[in-house]
Amino acid sequence: MFKIVTIMIVSLMAMFLFTGCVQPDVYFKKNHTNQNFWGDLTNVDDVNMSDLDENLTESEMMMTEDDEENKMERIEFPVSEYSRLARTGKGTIKGSIYVKDAYDKRILGASTRLYLNPITSYSEQWYQESYLGGYKMQNADPRLFNYLKFTASNSNGKFAFYGVPSGSYYLIGTVKCGEECGYDSVKNIRIATRVSIRGNQIIEKDLTRMVE
Repeated sequence: MFKIVTIMIVSLMAMFLFTGCVQPDVYFKKNHTNQNFWGDLTNVDDVNMSDLDENLTESEMMMTEDDEENKMERIEFPVSEYSRLARTGKGTIKGSIYVKDAYDKRILGASTRLYLNPITSYSEQWYQESYLGGYKMQNADPRLFNYLKFTASNSNGKFAFYGVPSGSYYLIGTVKCGEECGYDSVKNIRIATRVSIRGNQIIEKDLTRMVE
């Protein structure tokens, strides 16, 4: 009996040493397939596709037409392009998300969602017309969701994508900014940039822009 109790105590101590002293990363959780999940472990089905359609840039804020018919029409969803995309990978993309004011001060994008959107003719239209051109576009085809990869930043604006397939992507995120950016109220500032990755590369890429 004493031997059994001793074994149980040793086992409990080992579990404490190997698990109790390790602080989990709140935002960079992964499962056995190296897919990203939200820090609060909500289901991926809770991701709102409208995140990629909202008028989040300063130039888009100047536009008031909200009806779908008043928005720019998207091209037809290119099924053949997306069918050729790799769905699994071993790459890692990590960095920080923030905006900078005129004095080069950083305003961090804390606890915000970020996306990797594969570069296709479909996403290229969004990048050129909406992100750069400031036009509001009709809602994205829901099939796009199946090809997005997403994560969330931590309280310091740091983020990471794991298991990224080889290819080129738009890295997209938003930063909430109010008085510190010179606004009367809090606004969501969208940021997007291109990033490419191959094989098991670890790419360090900050997502940032100047406040207009």
